Amino acid sequence: MEWSQILTFALVTSLLVMSPGPNGVLIAKTVPTSGRAAGFANVAGFVTAFYVHGTLSILGISVILVQSAQLFFAVKMVGAAYLCWVGIKALRDAWRGVKTMAETSPAKRKRTLAKAYGEGFLTNVLNPKVSIFYLAAFPQFVPMGAGSISAAYTLVCVHAVINAVWFTAMILVLARLTGAVRNGRFQRVLKAVTGSVFIAFGIKLATFRP
Repeated sequence: MEWSQILTFALVTSLLVMSPGPNGVLIAKTVPTSGRAAGFANVAGFVTAFYVHGTLSILGISVILVQSAQLFFAVKMVGAAYLCWVGIKALRDAWRGVKTMAETSPAKRKRTLAKAYGEGFLTNVLNPKVSIFYLAAFPQFVPMGAGSISAAYTLVCVHAVINAVWFTAMILVLARLTGAVRNGRFQRVLKAVTGSVFIAFGIKLATFRP
């Protein structure tokens, strides 16, 4: 596999990762309320979902997903429902008020890490837009013939690393705003904003057509 292909794929992927989307909103919601560790758990969920989509693309299952209108509609609606559900929960927390990081017990923080990983994973694995990326753009960079599977997983790794670097930088920036993130009013406003954005993404996904 030539370096020019890898660099071109990295450029395309970087633009996609840095564009506004549910991942950035989830990080912005998680870090102020649950800390850096939960934010990194989100990222681990993102990366796991990429490997799932990459594997499905390699096996050709993504083709079935996109060509089957009923199956695509079902996955799309499940993903949209999940995003809306996350948004509604955030709005509910904003209305009720949320605990600050200092008030969160160690046991609660451990459960939050598992939950944060699950949120990151589901936000990506249920998003048919990611499936379409791995179906439409991904194969164009994979060379045919011997070594194509290893080359494909190399590109998945590139996608995962770019995603991890970008969102790690976002997590570190958010974590440095310690005074703001521990302020109850700030957290309620953030919950309200992110909840509204998640619902908007859910509605957008529900009306999305490939």
